[in-house]
Amino acid sequence: MKNKTIVVALGGNAITREFEEGNIAQQFKNTRNSLSSLIPLLDEGYDMVITHGNGPQVGNALIRVEESRHLVPPLPLGIVVADLEGGMGYMIQQSLRNMMHDAGVERKVMTILTQVLVDKDDPSIQNPSKFIGPFFKKEEVDELVESRGWTMKEDRHNKYRRVVSSPIPLSIYENDIIRQMVERGIVVVAGGGGGIPVYVDPRGWLEGVDGVIDKDRTSAVLAREIEASVLVIVTGVDKVAVHFGTPQQKDLDRLTVAQAKKYMEDGEFPAGSMGPKIEAAIAFIESGGEKVIITSIEKTAAALAGNEGTTITK
Repeated sequence: MKNKTIVVALGGNAITREFEEGNIAQQFKNTRNSLSSLIPLLDEGYDMVITHGNGPQVGNALIRVEESRHLVPPLPLGIVVADLEGGMGYMIQQSLRNMMHDAGVERKVMTILTQVLVDKDDPSIQNPSKFIGPFFKKEEVDELVESRGWTMKEDRHNKYRRVVSSPIPLSIYENDIIRQMVERGIVVVAGGGGGIPVYVDPRGWLEGVDGVIDKDRTSAVLAREIEASVLVIVTGVDKVAVHFGTPQQKDLDRLTVAQAKKYMEDGEFPAGSMGPKIEAAIAFIESGGEKVIITSIEKTAAALAGNEGTTITK
């Protein structure tokens, strides 16, 4: 019988925690913590793909680019995302291998540099809105727009940041390779930071897009294309909630797709937080997925056993 395949989407904040410096030792420690609940599943024989965000890490990387541009040529965003796919994949790959070694689990782990196909005419490319990188002063904005061709918007009072496109992922270019590795029992780390957005030009060549893709949307597309049964989205809360942050807050144990859509229409899941996760969950289930679990790192094991988190089904 074919093993059940699970895609686990780790948030970038699972590896760099708020109020921490975010040095490499801390990132390795947080990586191990975020992976610990997955070891029993691998021991049981589940096939697995691990995706991850890179929000805090890409922000730090862009600060390094800005601070060193007078010494070395700056790196474009696509290369930064690719570099982080490798670096963060290395942390996940090595940490998971070591933890499986101690648990006596015989599985291989491999990181795949992942290109994600998008529409070159995606509306977000013409109207970028995703904040990224360091803050700049208002008096610096005109020069940055003129010299670098950036789009700048005010993020906080009198503090401006670059905005880039966040196109919708259509397909994972390496999906066949990932599927073959998963079918051989290899644990695959893929889609880091949402993957590198690319499009196919008139020559049939792949060309990069200066943007970032939402990692949960990429995870849903990847899960669909490799025919995974379950998508697990690991985030900063134990459960999805309505009336979040108010005295009327209600945590949800279970949701149907219809209920999730209704809550979306009611504005319960904002675009800047839970919205993309719910949209990804709906898309995955409507494409044939069995269920989506949304929960925190600490509750992941219990959620996979059906005792925690929010489970979304058809």
